[in-house]
Amino acid sequence: MQLLKVLARVLEYPTEELQASKDALVAAVLEDSRLPRQNKEQLLRCVEMICDGDLLDMQENYVGMFDKGRATSLLLFEHVHGESRDRGQAMVDLMEEYRTNGLEIDARELPDYLPLFLEYLSTRPWDEIRNWLEDIHHILGLLGERLYQRESFYHVVMDSLLTLSGRSANRQELAEIVAAEERDDTPEALDKVWEEEMVKFVDDQGSSCSTGSVVGQRRRELEQTQTIHLSDQLMTDATPRQAGRA
Repeated sequence: MQLLKVLARVLEYPTEELQASKDALVAAVLEDSRLPRQNKEQLLRCVEMICDGDLLDMQENYVGMFDKGRATSLLLFEHVHGESRDRGQAMVDLMEEYRTNGLEIDARELPDYLPLFLEYLSTRPWDEIRNWLEDIHHILGLLGERLYQRESFYHVVMDSLLTLSGRSANRQELAEIVAAEERDDTPEALDKVWEEEMVKFVDDQGSSCSTGSVVGQRRRELEQTQTIHLSDQLMTDATPRQAGRA
């Protein structure tokens, strides 16, 4: 499903390659037959803003939106399991799901990274895609509302995924929940988390920090590469790109 690949690209760190692929992204959205017209129009505006905007501004906006705090993290299990042991097992199970269906990952991203998950879904049958999206619809709803209240155009991606899941969201309820949340991306909140993580690190006597924590989250490099290998039966036009973050 090409639309899922578009949504995956839009959610990734902006690069020159991503901006250069604007025409292909727009074409894939227009050719899709499942997303309603209103969602398509919103998604096209989102693509236009990312691809036509100043690259450094887009990158700065992305880091500020997704790499500060946990509330808008693109790591799915962050929202379900936090830093508990259950998160590790959930990632093992998801990796096994990938391997069973011919996907081998050689990347610096965790398996629950939403763009990577969407790339995997893009290779699966529609019924399976919808079931997976339905399973995470509550995460998509909260992410979408948090992004909306932070005035981020990225909320349209979550809205599109929620629409594809077939599950509706109680917007008023979500708005009230998010409005009552304490922001975790302020300088004060980030300093507090950093201090807590440093104390934990010392207490653990040098043991590795949890990959689910803010301190332990992935460190992004501008030219970071990601390689995804699909087995022969999946080597079609849905095959993910071989390198780069576009």
